[in-house]
Amino acid sequence: MEQFKIHPLYRIHDLDSLMTSLWDFYRTRFLSLFIISLVMSLVTQYSVMLVDIKELQGIKDPAEMLAMLRSKMLPLAGLALLSLLFGTILHYYIFIKPLDEEINILSVIGKSFIYFIPYLIIMILFVFAGSVIIVLGVLALIVGVFFAALYLGMISFFILPVLMAEGPDIGRAIARTLKLSHTNFWQNIGWSAVIILIYLVLSMILSGIIMIPFAGNFLKTIFNPEGATEAFGTFFNPVYLGLSAMANALIMPLLPIFSFILYFNGRAREEAGDLTAPGDNETGNKVKVEDLYAKPENDKI
Repeated sequence: MEQFKIHPLYRIHDLDSLMTSLWDFYRTRFLSLFIISLVMSLVTQYSVMLVDIKELQGIKDPAEMLAMLRSKMLPLAGLALLSLLFGTILHYYIFIKPLDEEINILSVIGKSFIYFIPYLIIMILFVFAGSVIIVLGVLALIVGVFFAALYLGMISFFILPVLMAEGPDIGRAIARTLKLSHTNFWQNIGWSAVIILIYLVLSMILSGIIMIPFAGNFLKTIFNPEGATEAFGTFFNPVYLGLSAMANALIMPLLPIFSFILYFNGRAREEAGDLTAPGDNETGNKVKVEDLYAKPENDKI
């Protein structure tokens, strides 16, 4: 654990230091984070074009739509795997680069695969467990659904940092993720809610900005609803895809940086707790009655 203490995100945080650390890390490593995120976004956008989900736009028959989705199940699964892989690479870069400034991106990509398979297995298990939690949230109506989603999101932030900092043992990673995420539970939930909200707001603002050049296509659909298919095609316009990739690259690093802030905050608090000898909080720091009075002269000799 000693080597992790030099990581700029390692410390006991409050909300103010969380925001400061996130911004400082993002700002100081902006260029590399942006380039990596941009390449990932462009590859993802191109992969989505290859899947060609535009075909679903004109289908109105539910049975036909389900059949179409089944035919594209393999490509969609490939997109999900690609997203998980890119997430692993970006997380590992954020984790290892401050600890080893000499490491290059090819080494980062290669070493990321050590954690990719365990991460994939954990995420598959996480999806099944998360489905149950979401169902329970539905039973608690809308508030329950939002809280369940936030709860799952908060836990997911810890998974990759735990794997990368403590080793790719799946069982241990699950146990440590649950322990760290549920320690200071309400703080973790609150911080996650704040960061996710900021991320969504930034995403909507950037999406609105890049849609400005194409606003005419969508305004036409108000007067000509039959042109909706043409407007939908805007999302596959090369210019739009490029702008969208750039916008996505601006905010993509935020959540991985935050995930390590959450993890290192938990580890730093845990480490600080380990420095206190067992029983200190129970007896060692208590004031005894006799300590309030001066000792007799005979006792001082």
